[in-house]
Amino acid sequence: MTEEIQMIYDELSSSNEKTLIHMAGELQKVRAGKATPSMLNSVMVDYYGTMTPIAQVANVSTMDARTLTVTPWERTLLTEIMKGIVNSNLGFAPQNNGEMILINVPSLTEERRKEMGKKAKAEGENGKVGIRNNRKDAMEMLKSLKADGLSEDMIKTSEAEIQNITNAFIKKIDEIVELKEKDIMTI
Repeated sequence: MTEEIQMIYDELSSSNEKTLIHMAGELQKVRAGKATPSMLNSVMVDYYGTMTPIAQVANVSTMDARTLTVTPWERTLLTEIMKGIVNSNLGFAPQNNGEMILINVPSLTEERRKEMGKKAKAEGENGKVGIRNNRKDAMEMLKSLKADGLSEDMIKTSEAEIQNITNAFIKKIDEIVELKEKDIMTI
């Protein structure tokens, strides 16, 4: 029976890791005022009739803390990339210099920073909900083992371990969100 319990722990940890990775990806989308190439990950470009992620048709990099550069693989894509950036509703005004696109990332106002901080907290709460749902699934798997004849003592010990795993991941989420908020509020 301990193999099945260990499998539940492993599955819970694996699901929690996936939740953590997803939440970290969502937090990357929350702008902290510094220019990062990942800001344009959601931009899609019309590449010969097919909507394609910008990273597959151009090199996106940072020139400095406030400027992004987009260098297309083919110069003919400059106007399509500009359209894609404008249509993505990220609030950027791209400038075309004939060889590459320059994007100035405006600094955030205090009000906007607080708004972004709230958004980061909301993403953290979504992550915690995912972790708790994973815990619920693990507890249900444990109850099915109880029906198969697992002792009451093993159930109590396993429930405590599942809660410990859950608490550890919730603590990680709190730390990640706190770092993101600090990053957002830093001018």
